[in-house]
Amino acid sequence: MKLLTYTTQNSEAKLGVLHQDAIIDLETLGFKHNLTFPKTMLDLIDAGFDEVKRIENTIKESSENVIASSSIPINEATLLAPIPRPRKNIIGIGLNYTEHVAESARTLDTDKALPQKPVIFSKPPTTVTATKTDILHNENLTQQLDWEVELAVVIGKKGKYVTKENAMDHVFGYTVINDISARDCRRAGQWIVSKGQDTFAPMGPVLVTKDEIEDPHNLNLSLKLNGVEKQNSNTKFMLFRIEDLIQDLSEVFTLEAGDIIATGTPAGVGAGREPQEWMWDGDVVEATVEKIGTLTNRVKKIDRP
Repeated sequence: MKLLTYTTQNSEAKLGVLHQDAIIDLETLGFKHNLTFPKTMLDLIDAGFDEVKRIENTIKESSENVIASSSIPINEATLLAPIPRPRKNIIGIGLNYTEHVAESARTLDTDKALPQKPVIFSKPPTTVTATKTDILHNENLTQQLDWEVELAVVIGKKGKYVTKENAMDHVFGYTVINDISARDCRRAGQWIVSKGQDTFAPMGPVLVTKDEIEDPHNLNLSLKLNGVEKQNSNTKFMLFRIEDLIQDLSEVFTLEAGDIIATGTPAGVGAGREPQEWMWDGDVVEATVEKIGTLTNRVKKIDRP
């Protein structure tokens, strides 16, 4: 299923299923069948795949009239990030594509050797924003605002010391993240100031359950800035696959339902271009991952209070 979190005029956040060009509101659908479904994405992730299957079966068993009366056109909704407020920091993976390692070594003083273990950083929950929202640019803080399209993995169940063989059992689904980075805000090798500013993790537009994606390691991913393509690659070029990341991360700390892993970006970031390119007020950036969708955001200059 393609799941989303959305609002309508004067409504609180709702959980829905993308169905053709409409959104099935799960609360309304449940009411019509005298059923109760989870109200938030995190509640659904906690409930697990038995609940996902129950929702799928209910949709399949519903008449066209019930589906229609439980739905709204997608253009009448405002999409939020699939998980508008993660419980914990987003887990970021740096330097996870070979060509990005090379361009970062050339322009950002990172090690030119391929990482022997995943490079891990994090982004606070306040970095999360939705498609069709603004990326806030404090020009007093950074003059090097950059883009990074990434496949994000959403964890579905708790795990510690997870083996590679069992790692994919812990995945709930996938979404798109644009790992916005202020390249001139790194501090003595620490990345959180560069990566962790408000709105620096646009996410969405939907969360696709893992059963919908046969091979997450064969998905095209691309990014456009003002309509011009800047990144174009495929997840098959990851240095560390999803199972590698889950195994490694779960050695360090317990992974829990709802955790989000941004799996790294391919080459083509602004810092790696010649001459270097940055995003500025009014720029529109579109990050796309095959079988998930396109995440669109506009850069907006803000003034420090």
